[in-house]
Amino acid sequence: MDAVVKRLLREAGETYAEEAGVPLKDQPAALWKLLVLSNLLSARISTEIAMAAARQLFEAGGGTARGMARLTWQQRVDALGRGHYARYDESTAGHLGDMAELVQEKYNGDLRRLAIESERDRERAGQLLREFPGIGPAGVDIFCREAQAMWPWLRPYFDEQALKGAERLGLPKDPKRLADEVPEKDLARFAAALVRVARNKDLADSITKNGT
Repeated sequence: MDAVVKRLLREAGETYAEEAGVPLKDQPAALWKLLVLSNLLSARISTEIAMAAARQLFEAGGGTARGMARLTWQQRVDALGRGHYARYDESTAGHLGDMAELVQEKYNGDLRRLAIESERDRERAGQLLREFPGIGPAGVDIFCREAQAMWPWLRPYFDEQALKGAERLGLPKDPKRLADEVPEKDLARFAAALVRVARNKDLADSITKNGT
């Protein structure tokens, strides 16, 4: 692992799920929270606000698909509002309720079944994820980029944003070559760090300047 990559992981190597307090575990509640976070992060809104909104939803009882379904639309709107997710609160509140119902009906409340349903095929998994209201291509990328921490069959998963970050740092743009830069267990952290670099030129400059 070269000096730039080591510094990158040290400075920015935390998954977005971990930053939001969501454990990356292959468990129903953790996977549901990651799906919610992927929905919120895919909107044109700041990462900090999306994470704050996620925490408010979970504190209100939406930390499982069943719990989210039990919340009224207004309760979801109110939780989003407490996280200052005001711009998309009404539509997102509806999407979250519909997502919760689909998880319960199609996967019996357990998103581990999505891995089985997709036959652990990345393309098929993306198609299934897009069935959830509010999860478009960006949401699929966020979910899979983070879920590779517990689903090895997704690895390596570097979306367009992560590859843009790699280019900024002078790292390989080919996903397989890029994956060779870190141990397999660090791929989700690495991908998240690269996304941060893609969105923050100052961070990229700091890492390349000091990563020697």
